[in-house]
Amino acid sequence: MSKQTTDNYKRMTEEPVEKLVLLFSIPTIISMLVNNIYNMVDTAFVGTLGNSASGAVGIVFGFMTVLQAVGFMFGQGSGSILSRKLGQNDLKGASVVASTGFFLSFIVATVVSILCFIFLDPLVMVLGSTKTIAPYAKEYIFYILLTAPFNVSSFTLNNILRFEGKAFYGMIGMMAGAVLNILGDAVLMFGFDLGIKGAGISTAVSQVISFVILISMFVRGKSNIKLSIKKVNVSPLVVGDIAATGLPSLLRQALNSVTTILLNVRAAVYGDEAVAAMSIVSRLYFFVFAIALGIGQGFQPVSGFNYGAGKYKRLKKAYKTTAIFAESIVLVLSVIVFVYAPDIVVKFRNDEKVVEIAVRALRLQLVAGIFMPACMATEMLFQSTGKKVGAALLSLIRSGLLFIPTLILLAKIRGLAGIQEAQPVAFILSVIPTLIFAISYFKSLPKEDNV
Repeated sequence: MSKQTTDNYKRMTEEPVEKLVLLFSIPTIISMLVNNIYNMVDTAFVGTLGNSASGAVGIVFGFMTVLQAVGFMFGQGSGSILSRKLGQNDLKGASVVASTGFFLSFIVATVVSILCFIFLDPLVMVLGSTKTIAPYAKEYIFYILLTAPFNVSSFTLNNILRFEGKAFYGMIGMMAGAVLNILGDAVLMFGFDLGIKGAGISTAVSQVISFVILISMFVRGKSNIKLSIKKVNVSPLVVGDIAATGLPSLLRQALNSVTTILLNVRAAVYGDEAVAAMSIVSRLYFFVFAIALGIGQGFQPVSGFNYGAGKYKRLKKAYKTTAIFAESIVLVLSVIVFVYAPDIVVKFRNDEKVVEIAVRALRLQLVAGIFMPACMATEMLFQSTGKKVGAALLSLIRSGLLFIPTLILLAKIRGLAGIQEAQPVAFILSVIPTLIFAISYFKSLPKEDNV
């Protein structure tokens, strides 16, 4: 075993967990914030083109979440397994799992992209486009599909680095793409007057560059993991384990996309203004929650590694640290955004109707979203320690099983007001099953560490 691998093992199992969670959270949070700043800048830029163009970005954003879901499934699936294998000092097994996850993500994304090109017209309508939004959505999504394999596998590579405890290198790749995207938007949309087409081209180019930077981390030996097509193992046991472990991420991301699409479809009844408003709300709320999510992702390598090493007391302490830290951050940010909601929303779309709809929906989500950090930490705990069924159920409950029927029911009973209220109600309802799962998990965990 190399000195680099030995030092990493010692750090993950001996350094204070509070320090490790914070250390791994910082690059993840920075990366997510930069990406979310890009999303919001992109929304603001496109918002200058009108409500239909603004709505199109929201429509395609839902689809991009589906693509990301594939990357997260293979990335978190292989990442969770490799972190436990590293905790067991099995570097060879970790490299096999990582290589398999990476190449599968690229191949699956390529197939999905080809199928979507074939069915492009019906796709944009299924995503929630109106007749006026559809032309903008088609133009924008064309470029997203073109580079989908690079985008999807970038998320896989980023997660592999993160679960290994090398989140800093993942941050560099993701941040570089986001910063270039912002600059590209400004140059192509306005400098070359390409409008939404320029936004699409900028996104595509930045995704390829991000991929190149991330893959270079493995080529240059920044990671202990060795990626090679020769190490790929497509046996049902290995692929099934990766897929089953990553399934909660796929469910979470895919259901978030489905709910976004369903939200757009329901909002479209009330015009492009409603679609644009809910799109803005999704971006803004995710910006607030992204910090808590970043903390949760910083917790995952600590959780998986120490669970694999049999350090259960450290696992419990890391979970508590994550929940408290994430809750504190979300509470402070939610209060700030709640107070200044009208001023913030108007920056994205200076339309009285859009602002009116968005502000109410955003404030409701911020209030209910205070409960989300504990739910997020519990989902991350189950997934990183290989509790596949529990992790999948929690993702299903929070991301879709509660929200979808709530949206359908409230939209029917209360119209647009119900659409604004559906997500907050689902947030609150998801707390009870999460608490039950968390209590049951820790009761079943061994009381003493494996020495």
